[in-house]
Amino acid sequence: MKTLLLVDGSSYLYRAFHALPDLRSRNNEPTGAIYGVLNMLRRLRREYEADYIACVFDPKGKTFREDLYPLYKANRPPMPEALVQQVEPLKEAIQALGWPLLEVEGVEADDVIGTLCRQAVERGLRCVVSTGDKDLAQLVGPNVVLVNTMTNETLDEAGVRAKFGVPPQQVLDYLTLIGDAIDNVPGVDKVGPKTAAKWLEKYGSLEAIMAHAEEIPGVVGENLRQALAWLPKGRALLTVRRDVALPVCVEELAPRPPDTQRLKALFQRFDFKRWLKELPESSGTAGRGPEAGPGEPEPNVGASPARRYETILTEAQLDAWLKRFEAAALVCLDTETTDLDPMRARLVGMSFSVEPHRAAYLPLAHRDPGGLQQLDLARTLERLKPWLEDAARPKLGQHAKYDMHVLANHGIALNGLVHDTLLQSYVLESHRAHDMDSLAERHLGVKTITYEEVCGKGANQIGFDQVAIERATEYAAEDADITLQLHQAMFPSLEADPKLLYVYRELEMPVMHVLFAMERHGVLLDVARLEAQSRELGLRMAEIEARAHQVAGQPFNLNSPKQIQEILFDQQKLPVIKKTPSGAPSTDEDVLQQLALDYPLPKLILEYRSLAKLKSTYTDKLPRMIHPATGRVHTNYAQAVAVTGRLASSEPNLQNIPIRTAEGRRIREAFIAPPGHYIVSADYSQVELRIMAHISGDEGLTRAFAAGEDIHASTACEVFGVPRDQVTPEQRRYAKVINFGLIYGMSSFGLASQLGIERAAAQAYIDRYFARFPGVAAYMAQVRAQARAQGYVETVFGRRVWLPEINSSNNARRQAAERAAINAPMQGTAADLIKLAMIAVHRWLGEQRLKSRLILQVHDELVLEVPEAELEEVKQALPRLMEGVARLRVPLVVDIGVGRNWDEAH
Repeated sequence: MKTLLLVDGSSYLYRAFHALPDLRSRNNEPTGAIYGVLNMLRRLRREYEADYIACVFDPKGKTFREDLYPLYKANRPPMPEALVQQVEPLKEAIQALGWPLLEVEGVEADDVIGTLCRQAVERGLRCVVSTGDKDLAQLVGPNVVLVNTMTNETLDEAGVRAKFGVPPQQVLDYLTLIGDAIDNVPGVDKVGPKTAAKWLEKYGSLEAIMAHAEEIPGVVGENLRQALAWLPKGRALLTVRRDVALPVCVEELAPRPPDTQRLKALFQRFDFKRWLKELPESSGTAGRGPEAGPGEPEPNVGASPARRYETILTEAQLDAWLKRFEAAALVCLDTETTDLDPMRARLVGMSFSVEPHRAAYLPLAHRDPGGLQQLDLARTLERLKPWLEDAARPKLGQHAKYDMHVLANHGIALNGLVHDTLLQSYVLESHRAHDMDSLAERHLGVKTITYEEVCGKGANQIGFDQVAIERATEYAAEDADITLQLHQAMFPSLEADPKLLYVYRELEMPVMHVLFAMERHGVLLDVARLEAQSRELGLRMAEIEARAHQVAGQPFNLNSPKQIQEILFDQQKLPVIKKTPSGAPSTDEDVLQQLALDYPLPKLILEYRSLAKLKSTYTDKLPRMIHPATGRVHTNYAQAVAVTGRLASSEPNLQNIPIRTAEGRRIREAFIAPPGHYIVSADYSQVELRIMAHISGDEGLTRAFAAGEDIHASTACEVFGVPRDQVTPEQRRYAKVINFGLIYGMSSFGLASQLGIERAAAQAYIDRYFARFPGVAAYMAQVRAQARAQGYVETVFGRRVWLPEINSSNNARRQAAERAAINAPMQGTAADLIKLAMIAVHRWLGEQRLKSRLILQVHDELVLEVPEAELEEVKQALPRLMEGVARLRVPLVVDIGVGRNWDEAH
């Protein structure tokens, strides 16, 4: 099947203009929109081998819609002058690239596209429409799809249904009901997407809805009746025409060869240096291809003549750079240090960049083999301190929380951090790597100098302070330069999407500062109690080991999988559950748990392993991790790890302390408050189930939470069909497993394993659950379809969770992605809520000038260290602050606990 590729040029013109920074040529001619649209067109040609192509623009002047409704688009502001200047040069460049360009007087680009789509389908062609305009969804059909290059969204028929809640043939009616504020086309007042989709599902069409208007109750019904006279005109305004008289037919839209000479002149005028080098007659390498930006460096950046990297060795150089900092709108800074541990790292040097390809390295503590004289560390930091601590001087970093710690180790409070490329990448593409080297290759086509190339590997690796200053400058200045370029490449994409921008600006950046304060403060430990627990665990392990030897009939090493395998399967002839890749019987935890249901030895081995892990990971290790200067343990919270937005704790990991066993819970006893203080725990109650009720809108779940009912008992009532006062503890336990299992996408097989019942019985429970809670079933079906159509799902707050395997041909991977699609909006929304809570609580503590401090964040719980004098005030404020960060369909509930240690606070 041949393909027609159509581009809604007018749609992308505005979007590129607002998404990209104000790029200018050397003659101060604006070029951002030109670059954005051309880049998109080049990308489309690479991704779609189309037989026919066209870029379509709206004409100047009025169209037939203004004749039909004079107020059509009346509220649109005039085109910005900087965009007006780019329109004609852009059209010239599009044609020079070989794209036929269409602009038909009296009709909009949408109508030209609609007519060409009809022609293409009639001729048996496939039609791909590249646009960001939702109105064009009414064109989608078996051979027509929409693609949006700015969001990587593709809409086929299933995708339209997933996005709008209606099939393509109902999109026009749907749009008529909700109206189009951008084009000033009224709909039915107070009718939004959900109501419109619900009406269309029930009645089938706009005409049928209008015919049954008297049946629709409430305010929206009255509003519908008042709009009846308007709706036919609104529908006519929003209809994409497919019968426009065009000056060409599809067969005349074959791609043309690029006009190299015209392109050369245009690229020189626009200062698109990379693209200029790609033209056939241009000298030099071809670079990284059509997505390279104007003026970007060669892939081999070390050899690029455009680079200007400087080593700051004199007071005069430092003065000059300080003046640049004062004049710059944004300064990128990076630190080179002695240690990866942020609490122990000391400065070796700092690098700075204020414009692409220009950067400087300030060495401060090198043991340079060439004996280069460096500026004095203390005096130089004293000179930099006012600027570093000035919140009014915007700064940028890559993983800037680390730099904050490093400077804090030298008595400097780094302020003014407004951007972090690590977090920008995390918000844009949470499923990918966020280290600077990966980002540079992905977004800039640049292969950076690696740390190993500078310092060596393994036993031969040297500290950065031993690196020659000249070589250190190449590496460190590049870090600052590339980070600045990455910000310029990625931040426009965030600005183009209000939801992603909210996640970045209102969640990730503020919570970075909260995490810094928590890490800096640390947690106090009762070392004597940990040592006592360690001894007790050792005695218990010895007892279990002796019993295991007795059951086995001989001594063996409980830490040796090979010896366990011989005892269990060769000597005791236990059934083999599964095998390792080498073909040997597996002794992993899942296998031992299944065997432990029927045999004593596997159960003893599991008990031994559990205690050994507690001992080695916590009771033995935690005392060794106390910082000698603070007397506390300082965990590190990583923001850019879990795709759902959850934080990750490491060195030590304080989020995975087992609490299902008495021994695990006792470890929390060692997390103590200092004298005169209390530990306060504030925990969101059943937050993911509440989020499920909110997202799905299920009436049963929503009603139960709103009434403050025991949700598991309520579920048991529905699933088992018994009155509330007759729900047994066993039925409530089953209901709890069902509630939590289904929000994690659990199958009947998984539920059967959890409950220890037959698979058919588990499926019956699931079927009954969905029958009683149909909103949950509808949500799950909708979110799967949405994930398949667009490749990601979203949280309530707009965080995007990508699912790369959602359309995988591998059945197991695809099913895992579908389970993740169901759970990710809930787990991600819970992560967003706890971050908003952290920000709110931290801000309140600062505003009230209290001495209470956040010290831990674990899943849905915040842990604080509170002076006795502030205890009642904090206990009263925490529920109000945490429950007030968002309004859901159901109330958020926070449970408060208080104790002298963490365990007592539960």
